[in-house]
Amino acid sequence: MSNNGNTFLGILAGTAIGATLGILFAPDKGSNTRARIADEATLAKDKLAESANELKEKVVATTAAKKQTLDEQVDSIVQDVSHKADDVINTLEKKLAELKARNKKIQKS
Repeated sequence: MSNNGNTFLGILAGTAIGATLGILFAPDKGSNTRARIADEATLAKDKLAESANELKEKVVATTAAKKQTLDEQVDSIVQDVSHKADDVINTLEKKLAELKARNKKIQKS
């Protein structure tokens, strides 16, 4: 995403510089040239604002998707750990019962 943003900004900057230089070297009245430069600057500003908004929307969407995925993974891990803890507890309870039974046999002997 970063390369696409950098490439787009490079193209945008190159376009703005090229348009400005073209206007500056075109034979026209100063007032017309200044008006064209102002128009080009406004257009470039609007394009930059639009690009920033698009980038923001992509970041927000990507972040939301990643958060959802992370939440699902955490829930899955918690559920797995819970099941494993239950298995360990059951195994320990069985072993404890076996040890109690052995202890009774030993005490009877």
